[in-house]
Amino acid sequence: MLLKYSSLPIVVLMTSALLVLGACSPETSPPEQKEPAQPSVYTVQGQWLVESDGSIMQDPQTSGLVMQEGLLVSVSDGSALEEQRRRLHFIDPASGIVVSKLGPMSMSSQVRRSCFAAYLSDEPDFEALVVDPNDPNVFILVTEDATRTGALSPRCQERFSQTGSTAYPTLLVRVKRDDESLTMTHVRPLQYPLSLNVGDFPNDGIEAMAFAPNGTLYLGLEKDAAGQPRLFSVPVTADFWQQNGFAEVSDPMLRLPQFETGNHPINGMDYLPLAGHAGLLIAAARNDNQLWLIDLSRQQPTQIIQLAFEAPTGAQIEPGARAETPSETSPRCEPFELMDNASLEGVAVDGVRLWLINDPWKRNYLKNIVCESNRARYEAMSPLIYSLPIRAEWLAMYRSQN
Repeated sequence: MLLKYSSLPIVVLMTSALLVLGACSPETSPPEQKEPAQPSVYTVQGQWLVESDGSIMQDPQTSGLVMQEGLLVSVSDGSALEEQRRRLHFIDPASGIVVSKLGPMSMSSQVRRSCFAAYLSDEPDFEALVVDPNDPNVFILVTEDATRTGALSPRCQERFSQTGSTAYPTLLVRVKRDDESLTMTHVRPLQYPLSLNVGDFPNDGIEAMAFAPNGTLYLGLEKDAAGQPRLFSVPVTADFWQQNGFAEVSDPMLRLPQFETGNHPINGMDYLPLAGHAGLLIAAARNDNQLWLIDLSRQQPTQIIQLAFEAPTGAQIEPGARAETPSETSPRCEPFELMDNASLEGVAVDGVRLWLINDPWKRNYLKNIVCESNRARYEAMSPLIYSLPIRAEWLAMYRSQN
């Protein structure tokens, strides 16, 4: 992976040895013991999502993740099975059980009369979600790819053609929960100023969102016209949903990594508060198996946390016992196996822990099959959740700014 930097270098966590040069006399006291070096890769072990009846969760294409009242909540994108689309999945983080599933979402009369009703009623490609900071029963969702829907009507095309990006606009959708039902109450299209050079990539759009305490909604773009991941922002004010025209985004000028080659999209994001600091955005870089810690004060460059993902196999090996001898047709199954492709699509901050969820990438997911006990899960495009602590050493550089 080649990186170039616009100002200061990217901070990459890696194991390193401190070399101290110079002569020491015999009387010199031994050097102070240093803290153990951070690992170059943090390995996280996942747990499979299962339906409430214990069956494999079939192809939900889980996108986005939030923590709400002790449960993880995710949404399905437009390529999920029909019975998963336009639904929210409420997940017990301790067990991976989908304890409830709300939807399909209905539409308010206002949304039904909008230019976007046909798209939202069929296969909306929801790619991220946040909880409204002023109402725990309101979710805000964002759409990405609308190529399956077709063009807007001539009247709507005339009104919403100047997106600054794709022909069909990216949509922010307000969803209200009322007991066991979900209703899309409002919808607003996003507009990118041409100066942002976003480009026209229907399937490489917004895939991450996070609210800051001041009501700013941050949006993570997979790539722009130059092939770079981007972050934008839009203020969600008290009258935001009383308007139905474009909501124009802006560039908060955060210090993101810049790449010379390859695709390095942002897929999933959440806000981490820090005392006496503007806070961080923690974003998932799906293709790179990384977390990016993005400083909202713009004082520090993006810090990169390298991850590796393991999936449980169901194999039980007693302590001290030896697993079966591997063969070409039946490789040895340890309790966890390293995944070839995890494809993170959601990040949720829960106090001092992070929760992550993947969105099985249909083109690559079957590459994970090693242990036969997991074949059915991979073939069903079943996702996993992961958890890891937010480590103090990740945050030291930001606290030193105070």
